[in-house]
Order: sequence, then C-alpha cells, then structure tokens
Amino acid sequence: MNMFRRELTLFFIAMGFFTRIPVPAWVKFDSENLNRANRYFGLVGILVGALSACVYAIAVIWLPAAIAIIFAMITSAVATGGFHEDGLADTADGFGGGWSVTDKLLIMKDSRLGSYGALALVFTLLLKWQLLSELAVINTQLVIPALIIGHCLSRVFAASFIFTESYVSDKDTSKSKPLAQNQSVNELLISLVTAFIVLMLLSLTQALLMIGTLLVLRWGLVRGFRRQIGGYTGDTLGAAQQISEVLCYLTLLVLVASV
Repeated sequence: MNMFRRELTLFFIAMGFFTRIPVPAWVKFDSENLNRANRYFGLVGILVGALSACVYAIAVIWLPAAIAIIFAMITSAVATGGFHEDGLADTADGFGGGWSVTDKLLIMKDSRLGSYGALALVFTLLLKWQLLSELAVINTQLVIPALIIGHCLSRVFAASFIFTESYVSDKDTSKSKPLAQNQSVNELLISLVTAFIVLMLLSLTQALLMIGTLLVLRWGLVRGFRRQIGGYTGDTLGAAQQISEVLCYLTLLVLVASV
C-alpha cells in the first residue's frame, strides 16, 4: 500500500505540474519528488489526450470535424494552462532574438510575447489543426487515437532530454519555472514503457516508423539546443513537446494516407 501511495503521489505531482487539474491536498511538491515524477509525464499526456479526444468525440456528433478539432485543441490548452505552448514561444523568442547564451536565456524568461514566439505559436497551432483535419477527412475516428498518441509520445519525447542533456540556468533564477532536472534509468524506462503501450494502437510497421521519425527529430533538436544554449531549459522542453506532437500527427497522416 505504501508503494502504491508513493507512485500515486508521483503521478499527482506530474499531473499538478503539467495541468490545471486539481490534485489532493495531501500531495506535497518538492524538487526530489518532481524529479522522480517525470516517469509519469507520458501518463499525464495520455490523460490530456484522452480529455481532448472525449471532447472531440462528443462535438463531432453535431459539428463538422474541423470545428470539433478546435474544441479538442482548446481543451488541451485549458487543461495544461498553455504550459508547453508558452515554452515554445519563449524558446522561439530567445533563439530568434538573442545573440549570446546569456541574452537568449534572459529573453526566454521575459513574460512578454515577441514576434518570433507569436509566429511559432500561430504556425504550430495551424499545423496541428490542419493535420488533424486531414486525418478526419480520411476517417473522423482517426482523430481520437491521434490525440492520445500525440500527447503521450510528445511528453515522453520531451522528458527524455532530461536524461541525456545538461540543464542550463543563469544567475537570476528567481523567475525560473520549476523543473525536473534529473532522470534516472528507472524513470526513463517507466516513461518508455508508457510510450510503447500507446504505440500498440498502431501496427508494428507504423510504430517503428513513428519511433524512427521521433529519433531523427530528437537528434536534430539535441544539436540545435546544444548549439544555441548548451543544453536544455524548461522552455526548450516545452518547445520539444510541441514540435514532436506536430510530428506525430504528420507521421500518422503520412502512414494512413499511404495505405
């Protein structure tokens, strides 16, 4: 029972960190538990994806699929408080507007939205909507597993950077977002198991192609993050989640359209 309560606490910490969904009052947040809770980031992704999928499934009964998809996207944004979208915007502003590492980190911590961040948000949201809409054209039911797969795999994808990359911070950490900064082999394996369970929604060939495309993207983002700031921050993890979510939908569309 103690083990079950401990794991449940870690899940609630992950859920409370990534979403606006209320958690029990007895759950205590601290840096050590947050590091251990990253094992359940993918499971939180399943929860967010399932909520979005439920809203889509209900809305598509009365509305065109393209409109239902917008409601599903709003659901995920409300559930997470735009947490990852904020990271994407900050990363785009920092990488696009800063010259030195210090400048980039300072810009990324600025709460104001710049032109690079606005463009990144607009293009990413448009891509999500268009890709999901194209899936719906093939079969309206394809959007449901796509949302679950995209939200889960993208969070496992982003969390994996914690295992291999170095956390980057500056001297002024007072405005920094809390962040899991360590990932053990155990946390990584549990996270990957969650991803593999979700991949069972696909055929073996489709799952292998999905893994391959995500690995290529990860290689590219690792190189980019290292060159830009020497590692990762909470904002770059948010950017990684958003970019990989788009890639999941794109890969699914290519796989389904080629059948």
